[in-house]
Amino acid sequence: MTERVDQYFGSSVFNDEAMREYLAKDTYKQLKETIREGKELNLAIANQVAHAMKEWALSKGVTHFTHWFQPMTGITAEKHESFISPAKDGHAVMEFSGKELIKGEPDASSFPSGGLRATFEARGYTAWDPSSYAFIKENTLCIPTAFCSYSGEVLDKKTPLLRSMEVISREALRILKLFGKTEVRRVLTTVGPEQEYFLIDKSLYLKRKDLIHTGRTLLGSRPPKGQEMEDHYFGNLKGRVSAFMRELDEELWKLGILAKTEHNEVAPSQHELAPIFTTSNLAVDHNQLTMEMMKKVADRHGLVCLLHEKPFAGVNGSGKHNNWSISTDTGINLLEPGDNPKDNAQFLLFLVAVIAAVDEYQDLLRVSVASAGNDHRLGANEAPPAIVSMFLGEELTSILDALADGLDCPSKARTSMLLGVNLLPPFPKDTTDRNRTSPFAFTGNKFEFRMLGSSFSVSGPNFVLNTIIADKLSLFADELEKATDFPCALSALVKETYQKHRRIVFNGNNYAQAWVEEAQKRGLSNHKSTPDALPSFISGKSIALFAKFGVLNETEIHSRYEIVLENYCKTINIEALTMVDMVRRQILPALSKFAGDLAHSANEKLALLKGSSLSYERSLVQRLSMLTDSLDEHVCALENLVLEARMVADVTNASRFYHEKVLPAMAQVRAVSDEAELLCDASYWPIPTYDELLYSV
Repeated sequence: MTERVDQYFGSSVFNDEAMREYLAKDTYKQLKETIREGKELNLAIANQVAHAMKEWALSKGVTHFTHWFQPMTGITAEKHESFISPAKDGHAVMEFSGKELIKGEPDASSFPSGGLRATFEARGYTAWDPSSYAFIKENTLCIPTAFCSYSGEVLDKKTPLLRSMEVISREALRILKLFGKTEVRRVLTTVGPEQEYFLIDKSLYLKRKDLIHTGRTLLGSRPPKGQEMEDHYFGNLKGRVSAFMRELDEELWKLGILAKTEHNEVAPSQHELAPIFTTSNLAVDHNQLTMEMMKKVADRHGLVCLLHEKPFAGVNGSGKHNNWSISTDTGINLLEPGDNPKDNAQFLLFLVAVIAAVDEYQDLLRVSVASAGNDHRLGANEAPPAIVSMFLGEELTSILDALADGLDCPSKARTSMLLGVNLLPPFPKDTTDRNRTSPFAFTGNKFEFRMLGSSFSVSGPNFVLNTIIADKLSLFADELEKATDFPCALSALVKETYQKHRRIVFNGNNYAQAWVEEAQKRGLSNHKSTPDALPSFISGKSIALFAKFGVLNETEIHSRYEIVLENYCKTINIEALTMVDMVRRQILPALSKFAGDLAHSANEKLALLKGSSLSYERSLVQRLSMLTDSLDEHVCALENLVLEARMVADVTNASRFYHEKVLPAMAQVRAVSDEAELLCDASYWPIPTYDELLYSV
C-alpha cells in the first residue's frame, strides 16, 4: 500500500473516530457511557447506532451485515444478511434497524451444545457486544456478538469471558476502594496473545491427506537436519515469508489489530506474530481474526498456514503465549511493581491474589488448555510441562520469602549492563530474567501464560483466569473490609497467603525430571492428557466457583465438558481413519511396488552376474517385505480399535479408550511406516517428506 500505516490503520473498523463522525454527540456520549458502565442499551439509541453503522458501511461499498460470533467449535461463525429492503415503488432501500443490530437468530442446532439442545430445537440468538468494535471483512459489516440457546444457556466462548471481566472488575474495585482509589470506575483485564504458526508450500500440502484432514502429519520420518543448529530462530526472513508477513500486517492493521512483532521461530518453517496488548474481549476478537487472516493471506502467496499444536513430530510445536495483566480505567497497571516492590502494598496484594488463585485452581488452568492437539505439545522441549507452576524471578521471590519468614528484605538497586565496549552505551538490567520453561511466568508487569495451544481461542483460558483471581480478590475484600487496623490486616494477609501458596512458585528448569519429582512432593497436579485433566472442570469445587460469580451455571459447565471430550474423541477418530486410509491406499502399495521392482531387478542382475550373491538387494527386499507385513498387521489392529471405540457410549470412557488404546496403536503404525520410508526409493514414496515440507518455502 502507498498510504502510511497511521493513515489507514483501523480504516475497516467502526471505532471511536467513525462513531464521532457518524453519530450525534449526545448519542455518542450515551453509547460510550453504556459501554463503560455496562448498562443496557435502549432501543432508541440502538436505532441511531444501527443507522450510523449502516451509513458508514455503505460509504465503503458494503452490501451485507452479519452477527459475527464464536461458537464452541473454536472458530468463528457468521450468517450474512443484505441491507436491502423492498420499497413501495418496486425499488429497494438499504435499511438496518436497532432491533437487527441488537439481536439475530441463527440456527443453534448444528453447533456443539454438549446436549443442551436437541437437533430439532433449532432456535438460537446472537446478541450485540457493544464493547467490541464492528468491522468490515470481505465487503461485509461484522458485528461482534454473544451466542445463546432459546432456553438462555450460553453456546459460545465470548459470553463467559464478558461475564468474568465484569466479575474481576467488581471485586478489584472493592480492593482499590480500601486503598483510597475511589476515582476508579472500572478495572480491565488486558491480553496480548503471541501467535506461533508454520508456513508450508500449498502444492505439497495438497498431496498430504493428513495435513488436509487433521492439520498435522500422521506419518513422516525426521529429516537429517531439524532445528538442532538453532539457525532458524530470529533468522533472515525468506522472500515468500517476508511478502506474506507484509501483506498480513496490512490486513490486520486495517482491522485495527496492533500487529507488532514478527520473526522466525525455532523450528524450520515456523514463525511468530505478537500484537500489542488490549482489553481481553478485543484481544479475543483480534486473535480469531488474526488466525483467519493468516490462512487467507497464506493462500494468496501459494502457502498454507498450519495452526495445529504439533504439525511435525521431532521439531517444536506451536503455542500461543497469553500475556495477561489487570489495569484501571485511569491507566494504572495493578501488576506494576514500581521502583520499590517491597514497599508497594497494593501491588503485593494483587500479586499474592494471583499466586493463590493459580495454586488453588491449578487444575482449572490445566483444563483451560486441554485438547488433543495440545497434548502432543505440553511437556515437550518447546512447551511447559503439564504441571502448572509460577515463575516470579529472584527479586520478587526473595521479597515474598522474607515477608513470609519474618525476615528483613533489603532494597535491591537496579544495575546496568556493561558490555565492555566503550562505543556501546550501558543500559538498565531487568530485575529478573525470563523463564521460557515456566507455564505461568511474571514478566515485569504482566503474567505470561505459556500453556495455550496455537489453534486455541484465548477466551477459555482468560475467563478461567479472570474468575479464579476474582475469587481471591473477593475473599481478600471480605476480610479487609471488616478490619479495624487496615495496614496491619493487609500485612498479615499478604504474609499468610504467600505462606499457604508458595509451593506453586518455581524459578528453575521446568523441563528437568527433578522438577517432576519435586512437584509431586509439593502436591502439584500433573495431568498429562485431556481425559486426565477434564474431570476437574465438573468437580464440585469448580461448579461452586463459576456459579458463585455467575460466569457459568452447572448445566453450562457440563455441556462444555461434553463438548471438549466429544471433540477429543472425534479428533483422534478422524486422525486414525486418515492414517488407515493413507497406509492402505498410498504407503502399502508404494512399498509393495518398490520391493517387487527391486526383486525383479535383482533377478535380472543375477542372471547376468552368475555367482553373485546380491546380498544388498536380497536383504533390502527381505526387510521391506517384513516391514510391509508388519505395517499391514498394525493397520488392521488400528482399524479394529477404531470400530471398538465407536461402541463406547459414554464420552468419558470413550476419551480414555482413544487415549489409552487408539493413540498407542497409531504410534505403532507410524513407527513402522517411518522406518520403511527410510528404506524406500524416494521416487516411489507417495507423499511429500519432512525434508520437502519443512525446507521448500
